[in-house]
Amino acid sequence: MANVGFAVPDDTVLVADGGLATELEARGADLSDPLWSARLLVEHPEEIAAVHAAFFAAGAQIATTASYQASFDGFAARGIDRRAADGLLRRSVSLARQACGDAPSRWVAASVGPYGAARADGSEYVGRYGLSIAQLSSWHRPRLEVLAGAGADLLALETVPDLDEAAALVGLVQEANVPAWLSYTIDGTATRAGQPLAEAFAVAAGVPQIAAVGVNCCAPDDVLPAIEIAAEVTGKPVVAYPNSGESWSAGGWAGPARFSPELVPRWVAAGARIVGGCCRVRPADIAAMAAALRRTCTQRENPAAGNSR
Repeated sequence: MANVGFAVPDDTVLVADGGLATELEARGADLSDPLWSARLLVEHPEEIAAVHAAFFAAGAQIATTASYQASFDGFAARGIDRRAADGLLRRSVSLARQACGDAPSRWVAASVGPYGAARADGSEYVGRYGLSIAQLSSWHRPRLEVLAGAGADLLALETVPDLDEAAALVGLVQEANVPAWLSYTIDGTATRAGQPLAEAFAVAAGVPQIAAVGVNCCAPDDVLPAIEIAAEVTGKPVVAYPNSGESWSAGGWAGPARFSPELVPRWVAAGARIVGGCCRVRPADIAAMAAALRRTCTQRENPAAGNSR
C-alpha cells in the first residue's frame, strides 16, 4: 500500500468518482464481455486512464480502479496466464495513480469486487453463492494480496451482497493489515441477501483496518437510512456512492434518474465522509456533487452566505 495509515479526516468530506464503466461506454467502449471494464486493461488501458482523469477534473478526489470484475479465473478464461493477470491487476492501480498526476489530495482505491461480479451473471445482487466464509476467503485471497501490494492508498471492498462475503473480506484485510472501506449493495435496510444492515455493518465494527463502511450500487433513496445505521453500529466514517436511481433490465436502463447533489448535505450530516456515485453517475454529476459540498461548507463557515442573492 502507498499509505498504510489511510484515514478519513474527521472534518473533511472526500469526493469519490462515479461509474467508470458507464463513462467508458459513453465514450464508445464495448464492455459486452465477462471481464466488463477489466477488458480494457488488456485492450485499451489508455481509455481507463482518460476516464479517471475526467472524474478528477470534475472534482473527484478518489479514483476507484478498473479491477472490480477482474479475476484470475476470468483472465484465465481469456488465455491470460497467472503472471500476466497479476500484471493487469497492478496496471489497474498504476492507471489510476497516473491520472492523479502531481495534484495534492488525490487517492487511489483498488476495487475488490464480490465473487458474484467475477461470475458475470448478476449474482452479486443476490449473494448466497453456496460458499462458506472459508471458501470465499480462499477465492478472494490471491487477488486481494496483489491489489494490496500494487500501490493503492486503500482497498475498496465494494458491492458486497451479504455479510458472509464481508466477513471473508474483512478477515483478509486484517491478515494483510491494509486499510480498506467496506460497502454493501443493499435493498432498503437489508443486504441483497436479506440480512439486516445492523448485522452486516457489525462485521466491521472494531476492525482498525476498515477505514469506512457504507453502501454503493443502490438506489439513492436507500442511502440516508443506511448511513445512519452504519454510523450508529460502527462509529466509523461512512462511504456512500449510489447508482443514478435508474433500474436495469435485459433491455437496458429504464426509469428516471433520482441521483441529486442536493441529497449530499443530508448524507454528510448523517455521517458520510466519502461520497460519490456508481452506475450511471457521470463526471457532470460528480461536478455537481462537489459544488454542493462546497456550498455546504461555505454556509457552515458563514451562515449569512446562504441568504445572499
